[in-house]
Amino acid sequence: MKNQSTTKDPVYYQEAGKLAEMIRTKEISSVEVVQAHLDRIAEVNPKVNGIVTLMSEQALKSADLADKAVRNGDQLGPLHGVPFSIKDVIDTAGIATKRGSKIFENYIPEKDATAVSRMKNAGAIPLIKSNVPEFSTHLESDNLVTGRSNNPWNLNYTPGGSSGGEAAVIAAGFSPIGLGSDVAISLRGPAAFTGIAALKATHGRVPYTGHFPQALSRFWHIGAMARTVRDVALGYSIINGADGIDGYSIFAKDAAPAIFRIPGKKMRVGWSTNLAYGKTDPEIAAAVEATAKQLETLGYEVEQVRLPFMENEDALDSYFNLIYGELVPYMEQFTKGRESELHVTGKNLINYPLLKANDYAKALTNIEKLKSSFANYFLNYDVLLCPVNPMTATEHGLINEKDFTANQVMAATAPFNMTGLPALSVPARISSKGLPINIQLVSRWFDEATILELGDKIQTGSEAYGLHPVL
Repeated sequence: MKNQSTTKDPVYYQEAGKLAEMIRTKEISSVEVVQAHLDRIAEVNPKVNGIVTLMSEQALKSADLADKAVRNGDQLGPLHGVPFSIKDVIDTAGIATKRGSKIFENYIPEKDATAVSRMKNAGAIPLIKSNVPEFSTHLESDNLVTGRSNNPWNLNYTPGGSSGGEAAVIAAGFSPIGLGSDVAISLRGPAAFTGIAALKATHGRVPYTGHFPQALSRFWHIGAMARTVRDVALGYSIINGADGIDGYSIFAKDAAPAIFRIPGKKMRVGWSTNLAYGKTDPEIAAAVEATAKQLETLGYEVEQVRLPFMENEDALDSYFNLIYGELVPYMEQFTKGRESELHVTGKNLINYPLLKANDYAKALTNIEKLKSSFANYFLNYDVLLCPVNPMTATEHGLINEKDFTANQVMAATAPFNMTGLPALSVPARISSKGLPINIQLVSRWFDEATILELGDKIQTGSEAYGLHPVL
């Protein structure tokens, strides 16, 4: 690992916002920025294997046009000339979106996903389509098309899933900012495994248009990922707002109040480390507690809380049964007759038993109860501080029903997909094994501003700030 000031970082480890500023002021050209990332990719990606498609030629052409716009004094977007990466289940016009599957290996979308279009309109340049598990439905990023992605902090470890490739390419310096997605953990978990930041905003804040699968869009979230909370906030400011297509994305930019607290009242933070099944790694619990003390020092009202409703394994069972129970019939249209081409992840998915009507009704009831419980919690607190994962990144293949069950791994993240609450994964420290530890901040619906503000303070004041993997 390497600890250095961000101002002294090489180009490929600069923040996206900083790069945009450097390009605007002609301190560096967009072509130089893109080429620096391409050189980094050529050197390191053979070890990490986080890239499905590299758009090097198109990116360099776009960078040249971006530099001409700077010279001409044109109006520039907030990410003008800055490369970005895209999880390979998010559509890119004219560029293959393989979805981690041989079934979609040759699929080329005609249109960009809304989030991609908005990043491009902000001046950002698509550079990478990043690796995913087949159909984006597993906790590790491995498939029969691209193979297995490795964690830049330790190549024998997983970067997680399903946005594992995206997290890996950002952590390794291949991309300064990117787009991932999350139905239970897939933004925040991989971010925690690789020591970057990621935001799952309030459901509906960011349009889901152009993401696969279309099923379960009431729980899926597209979100920004970057090495700093500042860049995540910048990405979120670009991609949020209704697009007139996604029926869940009905809020115009800043249409809802950002902060619901009573003016003049101190922000109240409740914290807990016992939100995951099994035993939470003591170092992760210590990171949460240390963050609570950090916030207390900054003048916030901080209190340890116990949330029994977050420890309801039955609710999580119901949620995962609902997810897979709905995906199975949806996926049949693509997989029928092609089962032999599936990775073990895809085979497990299509063989998942369908839900009975009573189980489906039970799942929906549990979700409504959880929403009510959190509505009550946020009458008394402004933020919940808790773990992301119960453990740091694991060796490849350990996330399974024997070593770490899905319920254990996602117990502290899936409830916020079930309820649609905004949740932010923030780098906090490095473990004794040299692996990143993140904490999670959750706020009431539509209050992304609060957790982004807190997240930035936590990250910039943490011992992990400025640390990068050395490869």
